[in-house]
Amino acid sequence: MTLVQKLGQLNWGLVIVVTLIASVGFAMLYSAANGNIHPWASRQMARFGPALVMMIGLALVDIRIWLRNAYIIYLGALALLVAVEFVGAAGMGAQRWISLGPVNLQPSEVMKLALIIVLARYFHALPKGAVTKARYLIWPALLSAAPALLVLRQPDLGTAVMLLMIAGVLFFMAGVRLWTFGLAIGLGLVAIPIAWQFMKPYQKRRILTFLDPESDPLGAGYHILQSKIALGSGGLTGKGFLKGSQAHLNFLPEKQTDFIFTMLAEEFGLVGGIGLLALYSLVLVYGYFIALRAHSQFGRLLALGVTSAFFLYVFINIAMVMGLIPVVGVPLPLISYGGTSMVMLLVGFGLLLGVHVHRDLAVGRTGVVAGAD
Repeated sequence: MTLVQKLGQLNWGLVIVVTLIASVGFAMLYSAANGNIHPWASRQMARFGPALVMMIGLALVDIRIWLRNAYIIYLGALALLVAVEFVGAAGMGAQRWISLGPVNLQPSEVMKLALIIVLARYFHALPKGAVTKARYLIWPALLSAAPALLVLRQPDLGTAVMLLMIAGVLFFMAGVRLWTFGLAIGLGLVAIPIAWQFMKPYQKRRILTFLDPESDPLGAGYHILQSKIALGSGGLTGKGFLKGSQAHLNFLPEKQTDFIFTMLAEEFGLVGGIGLLALYSLVLVYGYFIALRAHSQFGRLLALGVTSAFFLYVFINIAMVMGLIPVVGVPLPLISYGGTSMVMLLVGFGLLLGVHVHRDLAVGRTGVVAGAD
């Protein structure tokens, strides 16, 4: 397939929807700065342009390249997580970034995508029926647990849980039996009292505040209480662009990152929130449709992994700002301000588009054309 043919095979509908969502993000970051393109909107747009070009470029790459290099990509991401222990930059009580001059790299975001690729490669290579046997699940379980434990040390409980949830989705999609998940959930519930003893004080406060935000309205409960006030004050159609009182009077914390959906809902109301959710739903429809069309197990799992990770981002962030789950540091995709998360999300979409372009490619277990290995 020539380059021109590949460009013609691109799912341009998905590209357009992604650009529309990012444009909403630029507008909200402009609002978060009280009607100023600096500092957040300008930087986000400057990152989005090259990342969008990279996304389209990655879509043209043969997906067998990712299969062959899956373990190299995973080990590279794991090495970055280890490097955080020694040269990581601290921020907001955690050591999560590696400073690369003007750029701060968050290795945990890289690992989310690397884990999807390596698990898709592992399950693709298994003989038929092997996934139902416990001994074949030990290695992928270790691949999932290692980065989760490293992220926990930063400490970043929310990202560690998300890594395990992404792995769980791929285990399920690969055909792992339901009783295995039941056993894992049961063991997790039993381990909760033990895990509580090892949690950081601020993590315990987040959980206790989630259960009763009114217990500390000016401390740990402040974020979620102000978020709920802003959500409710938006009403049906909102107060208008740049007119959200909770955000612009600085009652709403982290309005450019974790709580940006709250600001959107205050300014554009229920209608604006549902509109954004509709755009997100289109991305999910495109993603799962691409996965269903893929002929190879690797392509199918890669598409399902990227799409499901995107869904988890959306669900966790919105559930968090609504007070349905404890507050965790998960950004709203393509809307929240952040470099690594946005770039890695677009890299993931590039791989998703690549699965669509190469959907009819029959891939063998080692990444060569089926039948040749």
